[in-house]
Amino acid sequence: MKNNKRLLVTMKNIYIKLLIGFLGIIVISCKNNKQLQLVNNGTSNYEIVIAENFSNEMLAVSEELQAYIQKISTVKIPIAVENKVATNKYKLFLKVEDFNKNKLKIKVEETNNIVISGGSEIALKNAVYEFLEGYLNCKWYTPKVEDIPTQKIISLDKNIDFEYQPNITTRTVHSKLFYENPEFAAKHKVTTNAFPYYVPMARVHTFNKFLPEEVFYKEHPEYYALRGAKRLPTQLCLTNNEVYKIVKDSVASLFHQYPEASVISVSQNDNQQYCTCEKCKAIDEAEGSPSGTMIQFVNKIAADFPNKTISTLAYQYTRKPSKTKPLSNVLITLCSIECDRSAPIQEKCGDFSEDLKGWKQITENIRIWDYTTQFTNFLAPFPNIHTLQPNLQFFKNNNAKWVFEQHSQNPSELFELRSYITAKLLWNPNLDIEELITEFTNGYYKEAGVYVKKYIDLVHKKIQEDKNFFLFLYGDPSQAFDSFLNPELLKQYDSFFNEAEKVAASPEVLERIKCARISVDYAILEACKKGISKDFQLVIFDDKGNKNINPYANEKLINFYETCKKNHITLMNEMGFTIEEYYNGYRKSLEVATIPNIAKGKKVTLLTKPKKYANENPQTLTDGALGGSNFYANWLGFEGNNLEAVIDLEQSNNINSITTAFLQVTNHIVFFPKSVSYYYSNDDINYTKLGTVINDEPLTKTSKINDIKYFKLKFPNVSAKYIKVVAENMKEAPYWHHAAGLPSWIFADEVLIN
Repeated sequence: MKNNKRLLVTMKNIYIKLLIGFLGIIVISCKNNKQLQLVNNGTSNYEIVIAENFSNEMLAVSEELQAYIQKISTVKIPIAVENKVATNKYKLFLKVEDFNKNKLKIKVEETNNIVISGGSEIALKNAVYEFLEGYLNCKWYTPKVEDIPTQKIISLDKNIDFEYQPNITTRTVHSKLFYENPEFAAKHKVTTNAFPYYVPMARVHTFNKFLPEEVFYKEHPEYYALRGAKRLPTQLCLTNNEVYKIVKDSVASLFHQYPEASVISVSQNDNQQYCTCEKCKAIDEAEGSPSGTMIQFVNKIAADFPNKTISTLAYQYTRKPSKTKPLSNVLITLCSIECDRSAPIQEKCGDFSEDLKGWKQITENIRIWDYTTQFTNFLAPFPNIHTLQPNLQFFKNNNAKWVFEQHSQNPSELFELRSYITAKLLWNPNLDIEELITEFTNGYYKEAGVYVKKYIDLVHKKIQEDKNFFLFLYGDPSQAFDSFLNPELLKQYDSFFNEAEKVAASPEVLERIKCARISVDYAILEACKKGISKDFQLVIFDDKGNKNINPYANEKLINFYETCKKNHITLMNEMGFTIEEYYNGYRKSLEVATIPNIAKGKKVTLLTKPKKYANENPQTLTDGALGGSNFYANWLGFEGNNLEAVIDLEQSNNINSITTAFLQVTNHIVFFPKSVSYYYSNDDINYTKLGTVINDEPLTKTSKINDIKYFKLKFPNVSAKYIKVVAENMKEAPYWHHAAGLPSWIFADEVLIN
């Protein structure tokens, strides 16, 4: 009986094992029935098939697909033309098909043939990269860093039936990563220049190109804008028929010179000084917006060139839509320059949102010109990544077929990540933004990526908590020192990157981390310059009370400079202020900070009124915090009037030099003073002039856009209790400046008295 029981147990176990094995075979068989193998252990039963009359572009696309499959599996799948295919192989067809030129399809047929197709050769190329990325898991983080899997077997689901037609059909990210690397741009389906299809000489702000002030203004002031009682060459008078004729001839000439171009810009100059003559004013009032004269004028030009596209701007004063509908060949380029970037446009830029909806009602040809960086400080922390997706979704839903995301072009904060994410969202605004960020930080920064992600998460969390912060394209990190860049947060961000550097397992990853941290290092350098806390100062005092350069600030400066040099990061802002100039200027600030200054902390009385900046606080001139390259950074501003200030030294002092720093940002109507005069007194009533420092670099068309100048006067020793500083403002911008007739600014910072 025992033997019979053992036999029964043994038979039962064998039966169970056989049943499990049989079920496993069924499962594997079912799985295999749902999968096809493009490559299997060093071989492939597929060939890539292209049209018999293939173009060079199609051949290049097929070779690109072939090359990446070979990188993955080592297998080089042959390329064949349709009339010379092998009879014993499956086919991977690459086709241009008769559907929308932007549409693409990827499908596995019942025969196990694979069809990758597009409505044009460009769409086909997009489809191939979509296949490589979406189904073969290829990733391209930068032109030199890609992540291509290696595997012996490439399996695909037999049920693949994918199609996609992007709503945004012309996609541009203003990044040199794409402009200088066409192959990388193709992988991310974005353009290789900022103005594709445009006449190169007429892309934007073209009025001054069609009617240069140097050529026409003197003899024909009537061609230009009436401002008050005077014609100024700021904009054109769009109701002047001679202006129309000249612009029409210029457009015809440029199209003849560039016959391959299909778009030309007929658009306002970069200022708000539009014409207010009786005719222009009447049209604008009837249209409800200064865009009225613009659209009527541009429509006349467009009617003369029905087979071309005439682009114009809805920008600043022309942003509000007119009542007149643009012609079908007019492209409206709507610009979001004024918007707060701390939240999505629909939340914090209601006027722009309404304007976009208004243009949607009268035209289907909308090009969005959006902005994604801080132009005054490319390298500053600019936590706006959370706004990119909702903004693009909003644009897409309001007829925007063409989007130009103006980033910094040159390296900026997290430049590689921002270029990557923006391109991805332009292609598909519904992608998961968190997954994209994680994908990039893990793929590009490898083992250190978790710390970069921590920084991104925290800085964005903190700005979203500060509902009143206005994140401005022309702002400055100093504006955030009581917000998302406060001292404690700066230390936290710094620690994230310190940890990231510790875990970086290769020199390449370490260098990427050093590049990623330069924005935090820059913010720390500016915090030290402003002296926002005891941890962030330019100088420290030793036990004997002597001032010494803060080694922390000095080390940050050296690391910042060396990282920038090593990685060919050359610009601080759009005004051409260089890394070299910043470094030298910071060195000067360290030197100035260590110089004895008897004016530091002394009371300042202003005899003229400042405006807006530095909280209009007179003590800005003696607070010991040194201004940066931007007027938000600890500068006291005077619009259209002189600076006149008295510094009370509290007691008579022997002095022999006075220096005051001034800022210049010419495109923002910030100019150096014409002169700076210094006076002294011992009773605050009777003043004696010490001398005048004349600006030896008067404003010209070629003046440096962004600069800092020290107006220093040396004189024989005098005993003084009070010092008066008088800086002479130019009063208004010169006639040739884009802000002609508007009041000019002077910005002053620290007064140094020794």
